Amino acid sequence: MSTTIDDPRVIEFDVRTDEMLVNMGPQHPSTHGVLRLMLRTDGEVVSEVTPHIGYLHRCAEKIGENLTPRQWIPYTDRMDYLAGMNMNLGWALCVEKLMKYEPPEKGRHLRVIIAEMGRIASHLVGMGAYGLDLGTFSPFLYAFREREKILDLFEEACGARLTYSYLTVGGATADLPLGWLEKCEKFLDELLPIIWEYHTLLTTNAIFVKRTAGIGVMSAEMAIDFGTSGPVLRGSGVDHDLRRDAPFHAYDEIAVNVVTAPGGDWLRDDTAIEQLSNPAE
Repeated sequence: MSTTIDDPRVIEFDVRTDEMLVNMGPQHPSTHGVLRLMLRTDGEVVSEVTPHIGYLHRCAEKIGENLTPRQWIPYTDRMDYLAGMNMNLGWALCVEKLMKYEPPEKGRHLRVIIAEMGRIASHLVGMGAYGLDLGTFSPFLYAFREREKILDLFEEACGARLTYSYLTVGGATADLPLGWLEKCEKFLDELLPIIWEYHTLLTTNAIFVKRTAGIGVMSAEMAIDFGTSGPVLRGSGVDHDLRRDAPFHAYDEIAVNVVTAPGGDWLRDDTAIEQLSNPAE
């Protein structure tokens, strides 16, 4: 027996979902990212976020008032514990600029090598953890496999694997060990083809693409208005990299390849997908 929409026996239900206010945090002070977020959600869609900051303040600035610039170096390791070397360098550059001091040529080149290795190590964690947050565990293990090799090199250079205090005011605490550069070069040669393994695990993964493509896209104008920098800015199509546009130390001697995503969404960029399909290019 057929029925129509006007049939009194047909019952209609309102299947709309209700918005929810969700407290995210505050997390325990021993964890990273300590803040409280009030989320307004409709299913998986977050329509509004109200941040409440100030749950953790380590008084680093006040501590620095009673230390010499070199004594404050260990505190910079804690600013970004995934890129501690780079934080060491930022503070050292600040002090040296005030002193109008330029480190020797060898020290400048050493710093650039260490900073770039730190950049790779940090990005590996970011990439691996991104996949982990979306429910795929394998990329995280692959990323840490390569990151361990970088940490081994850092340990050889300064004896530490997380909080280094290696790059300091005036240069570095010690020269690189004999054979270190050869090991570093070998690692980089091995890393290049492995990058495409990461792409296979993540950026061609149907679940990853479904959860990320077209979501949270920022236009170039929005990225600039919000003061973003680094990969986030370049991911919005802005061709800007301080290593090329405001070089220091040996960066002016290096050809920096600035990679951008013109549409602000790499996974929906036809050119990028084509390059991914042809890694040799």
